Amino acid sequence: MASVLVFGATGVAGIYIVNALVAAKPSFPRLGIFTSQNTVDTKGELIQRLKGEGVHVHVGDVGSDEDVLAAYKDYDTIVHAAGRNAILSQIGLLRLAEQSPQIKRFLPSEYGTDIEYSPASANEKPHQLKLKVRAYIQEHVKRVQHTYVVTGPYAEMALTRMPPAVEAVGSFDVHAKKATLLGSGDEPVSYTTMPDLGRFVVATLLHPEPVRNRAIRVNSFTTTAHDVLAEFEKQTSAKWSVSHTSLEELKKLEKVAWESDKPFATVYTLRRIWVEGGTLYKERDNALVGCEDSETLTTLVERVIRTQTDERAGGQL
Repeated sequence: MASVLVFGATGVAGIYIVNALVAAKPSFPRLGIFTSQNTVDTKGELIQRLKGEGVHVHVGDVGSDEDVLAAYKDYDTIVHAAGRNAILSQIGLLRLAEQSPQIKRFLPSEYGTDIEYSPASANEKPHQLKLKVRAYIQEHVKRVQHTYVVTGPYAEMALTRMPPAVEAVGSFDVHAKKATLLGSGDEPVSYTTMPDLGRFVVATLLHPEPVRNRAIRVNSFTTTAHDVLAEFEKQTSAKWSVSHTSLEELKKLEKVAWESDKPFATVYTLRRIWVEGGTLYKERDNALVGCEDSETLTTLVERVIRTQTDERAGGQL
C-alpha cells in the first residue's frame, strides 16, 4: 500500500484526483497534499474539508528544498497535478525525490493530450514543458519509478460553453441551444471525464508493476461531435442551431492566436490536434490497470446540462 503526497491538489484536475484518493483511502495508509499559504488562505473551506477526511496538509513553498524535503519524509509516492504553467516545477521535485530514499514512485502531471503521439508532437507548442520534464526523467531519474497517465482531453472542458469571442474553437451552449462543431463533426475523439481522471490515477497507483516506467493511455469513451450534439438535443428535447469550424479555419485561427500571443492559443492547438485524430490509439490501457468501467457520454451530458443550468441560475452566464 502506498502513502501518497499530492502537489496541485486543489486545482482543476488535482481536486478530482484527491477526491478519488480519499474514496480509496483504505488502500493508502497516509494521504497528504502540499500547498501554499495563499491556497490555505483563499480556499479555507476546501482545506478544512480535506483535513476532516483525514488528509494531511503540508504548507510550504514548492521552490524551497527544505519545505519539500520535510513533506517528503512521510510518503513513498508523489502525484503531481499542477496546471500547465507549473509543469517545470516538477523538475525540482523529481531531483529531490531521487535524493530521498523513501520516495519510490512519481506520477508526473501528464494527463491531457499525448505529447509523444507522433513525430510531429515534438513540435507542438503546448507540449514543450511536458517534453522537458520527460527528458529530465529519462536522463536524471534512475531510482524513482514513474508512470505517465495520458488521458486525452478532459470531456467537461470539451463540452463546455465558450465565450462568444472564441466560440469558433468549439462550444456547447445549453441555454441558447447552440453548438459550434469542429471539422466535419464526424471525427472521433477520445475523452476522459474529470471523475474518471481521478479513478484512473488511483487505478495506476494500485497496479504498479504493469505500468512501471512507461506511459499508459486511458480514456472514458470515444465519440464524435455529431454524437455529442445528438445527446444534447435528446436530453434537452430541442433542436439546436449548429455552426462548424473547418480544420483549415481552425488552423488559421490557431496561427493568428499564437502570433498575437492570445491566451486561447493553446486551446486552438489542442483542439486542432483532436480533429486531426491525435487522441486515438491502436489500443487503450484501461484493462491494464483494472479500470474498464468508466463514465458514458450520457452521464457526462447530464452533468454538463446541470452545471450550465446552475451557473445561469447563479448569474454566472
